[in-house]
Amino acid sequence: MFKKSLLFVAAVTLFAGCSSVPLEPKELSEQAKQFSAPSDGMAGLYIYRDSMLGAALKKDVWVDGKCVGETAPKVFFYTEVEGNKEHAIATESEFSANELKLETQTGKHYFVEQYIKLGAFVGGANVEVVSEEEGKKAVSALKLAKQGKCNSQL
Repeated sequence: MFKKSLLFVAAVTLFAGCSSVPLEPKELSEQAKQFSAPSDGMAGLYIYRDSMLGAALKKDVWVDGKCVGETAPKVFFYTEVEGNKEHAIATESEFSANELKLETQTGKHYFVEQYIKLGAFVGGANVEVVSEEEGKKAVSALKLAKQGKCNSQL
């Protein structure tokens, strides 16, 4: 009986409700969706979450150990990172952060999808690099979230 109750609570947490995070004005969101060239010496980095799985969960995202922000379904972040350098993109998960390394080239855009996965107690999160085509299509349907607020430490 306890296992069934625990499973039910986990399912409700993952599928019910819908969390939200502060958003940037629509004009800034539309500007970011123009996919303009990054600043000199920089690469553009889009981090997004477009799945409704785990809609009640907010998950932090960091780049090179610095807080980018807290995600919710249907939002993205845009930031510029130094080009021709390896960067660490991390997200909080159930027990510890999940991280990927991304080698960037100056002048290019990169797209990283954050997705929620089933966990033992609550949903975890992970990040993966996606193609520019897939990333642009996804980001075009999302809203730009405000940066800078994380609830946990990396």
